[in-house]
Amino acid sequence: MQDSTLAKSLIALDSVIGVSGNEEEVIAAFKAEMTSESGLYDTYEEDPIGDQLYVRKGKGDKRLLLAAHMDEVGFVISYIEDSGFARIMPVGFHDDRMIVNQDLVFLTSEGKHVDGITGSKPAHLALMEDHDKAIPINQLFVDFGTSSAEETRALGLEIGDYGSYSRKGFFMNGTDIYTGKSVDDRASLAVICEVARRLKGKELGCTVGFGGTVQEEVGMRGGGPLTRRFKPDLMLAVDVTLSGGTPGVEPCEANQEFGKGLSFVMYDWDQVITCGTNPRKKVTNYLKKIARENSIPHQFSTMMGGGTDSWPSAISETGTMAACIGFPSRYIHTAVSNVKLSDMEWAVRFLVKLIEDFPNAGL
Repeated sequence: MQDSTLAKSLIALDSVIGVSGNEEEVIAAFKAEMTSESGLYDTYEEDPIGDQLYVRKGKGDKRLLLAAHMDEVGFVISYIEDSGFARIMPVGFHDDRMIVNQDLVFLTSEGKHVDGITGSKPAHLALMEDHDKAIPINQLFVDFGTSSAEETRALGLEIGDYGSYSRKGFFMNGTDIYTGKSVDDRASLAVICEVARRLKGKELGCTVGFGGTVQEEVGMRGGGPLTRRFKPDLMLAVDVTLSGGTPGVEPCEANQEFGKGLSFVMYDWDQVITCGTNPRKKVTNYLKKIARENSIPHQFSTMMGGGTDSWPSAISETGTMAACIGFPSRYIHTAVSNVKLSDMEWAVRFLVKLIEDFPNAGL
């Protein structure tokens, strides 16, 4: 499976940098996947904020939109010290425990990659009561190997430049488990590319949009504009879900597990910014029906503290039927997130069957 086009797309899309607000490298990588062979789409559009839309036209009036977000969590330079070190702010939700002693890479305004590492006060100098505490991001700094602000700026860096984890993804020890810096949500983008490939040459009974959205990690900002542009009868966000099955995580906290297929997100809500999706039962019942009829293994996900692009899509225009499907991911929003290729494969097969059936869905 590691030699499959799905695996190759995952590697290619995970390897580029696309922190929310600067998704240009991902846009180019997505385009490379969708243009790698002819016949994957009929029209292409980009909206003013950077959302990508590839459309495969079909017979009839039904329209189905599949969308995965292109951005990843990361960092933004907030200040450059006279000594050359940079202060950073988080872009998207981070766990402060994971940020210290990391290799980072920043993009200049010209697109140049600049390497840096996160530093902090040495443990030998920390107070005893601080050893059991996570160091807040605003107390960390980035070391570029420079000794002055002028040297740092000579690298092309400036306040407002975005950075990501500097890490090459790989499949672990001959398994189909891939670990990468941005599988949330490049793994889903790879799934969408693979669906487009498997529909090549087939006559479709509905028009399908293959979308990549921007700035999901900072407030799900791309799903609404993309949905308003395409005007689907159904919008499906494709995103990773929280995986359990690891030490310390109780099944009641996260019931998704690797190897058990794709996930249907039945409910999510972020109580801080009060957003989330309660997909209509007629929609989730239809999705379950497609999975059962085609013997596709599936799981059910609920989550507090997060949301997906299905939320702004559902409340766009006069309202749009929207839901989220995905597959489990371990250690999300860290540099070492994992996904299982077989779960991604089940998501691909499900979406192909869904597209084939959708003209007769009755939704």
